Amino acid sequence: MHDTSAMYTLIQRVEQTAGIHGLWTYGDTIVVAVSGGPDSMALLHVLHYLAAPERYRLKLIVAHVNHGFREESHEEARMVARVAEELGLPCEMTKINMPAIIQHTGMNGQAAAREQRYAFLHHVAEQYGATHLALAHHADDQAETVMMRLIRGSGASGLAGMAIHRTEKNLELIRPFLRINKTDLMAYCDASGIAYAIDQSNDSRKYVRNQIRLDVLPFLGQYNQQITKALNRTADLLGADNDYLEQVAVERLQAIVKSDRGGYRLERKDFQGAHVALQRRFIKLILSYLAQKMDSDTDAFDYDKIEAIRQGIIQTQPTTWKLDISEHIECIRAYEHIDFIHKHDSQDPASYLYRMEQASGEQSLPADNGLLRWEGIQQDSSLKSRLKPRHRYEAYFDANSVKLPLVVRNRRPGDRMRILGLNGTKKVQDIFIDDKIAPNLREQWPVITDATDTILWIPGIRRSSHAIVEEDTTQLLRMELCKQEGSQHQL
Repeated sequence: MHDTSAMYTLIQRVEQTAGIHGLWTYGDTIVVAVSGGPDSMALLHVLHYLAAPERYRLKLIVAHVNHGFREESHEEARMVARVAEELGLPCEMTKINMPAIIQHTGMNGQAAAREQRYAFLHHVAEQYGATHLALAHHADDQAETVMMRLIRGSGASGLAGMAIHRTEKNLELIRPFLRINKTDLMAYCDASGIAYAIDQSNDSRKYVRNQIRLDVLPFLGQYNQQITKALNRTADLLGADNDYLEQVAVERLQAIVKSDRGGYRLERKDFQGAHVALQRRFIKLILSYLAQKMDSDTDAFDYDKIEAIRQGIIQTQPTTWKLDISEHIECIRAYEHIDFIHKHDSQDPASYLYRMEQASGEQSLPADNGLLRWEGIQQDSSLKSRLKPRHRYEAYFDANSVKLPLVVRNRRPGDRMRILGLNGTKKVQDIFIDDKIAPNLREQWPVITDATDTILWIPGIRRSSHAIVEEDTTQLLRMELCKQEGSQHQL
């Protein structure tokens, strides 16, 4: 005889949790991850009850992954398929040879299994047009997660534990049991006559999580008999604090970050003015944005890397550096600019060289360097008052002292320039350093020479002392570096 009071008490608690946190709405399609253990079997039956047309009219799809770790896995898969059929629900299953995958990739077994499992669950959700994925994590799982992260070292976002709902790749991950203890789920299954499988590997101390559950939490229970409840309360409190700080960080970051070359750029002064708690979140948010673009893992963004970036940014002495963050992402400081970019975007493009044979014309330059325009001008008295450059990206030369054709190219090793107002020559490399030009920009910065390879001008930086316009100059050469669309270059 079934204990209907225990059954309905659990259902009511789940329904109340769903209402408070907005876990689903009427008519949603939900993929239910069912391993065959008591937690997921209880979840499947509770959701099936709530899915009735007179309740929430939910469309449920059962999804099961056989990881191939244990001999019992085959029987568990058959049990899940049988229950799904009894409930009249579609059931999608897959078998994965995890031992072979672990051997091939060298990944941690549990991490590799999780990656494969979630990939399949997302595939099923896409196949059925599901908006939600229901997971059977409960309060005991949450306590174990918080304790594991505390031991390893974590901030508020880590100690907040698992979220009761969050979005992952356009799919809502929901955990209706996250406020419910495992003993209550076991009691529900027993009271309802629900069959389930017991995973004997849960008693093995081979895995850290099992050690936490079997050894650490019982030991701490000597000092606090409500240790599971206390850890869940900590997660709830820090989760709310973390959500608020994350919201503030996103708003503040949007005001100071700029998209640049497929990555993101910060100005050091804007970053420096934020509280250290926000600084760390700025960095983690930007790295997460880049990782999402590349569909890569964010687990590599640990505290040490984030703090190394932060310390490098707040350093007051003018400096340049580059830091590899992951296989695909790097951070570059170029004096007051901080760039977070994909590594393939940071590679120096090939060298370029354009010959300007005509007396006037224009040339589009690579690497977003803009449009170079040049023209010959006959000087007369009406022009003399207008010959002073209007900005750093415009220059005038005595055309009769310039050997054509003009050449625009990127710099070369050993380049030197005779600077106006300075005796002798100076290395172009030193000129870039003096003007605090970022290392990743120096190789593509345009250098203008004449046919003898004499450097005439580095737009925006220095004009040479060659071909100076004098009072008796009759033929002028005017050059201007503009934005690509032809407007004046950004100063």
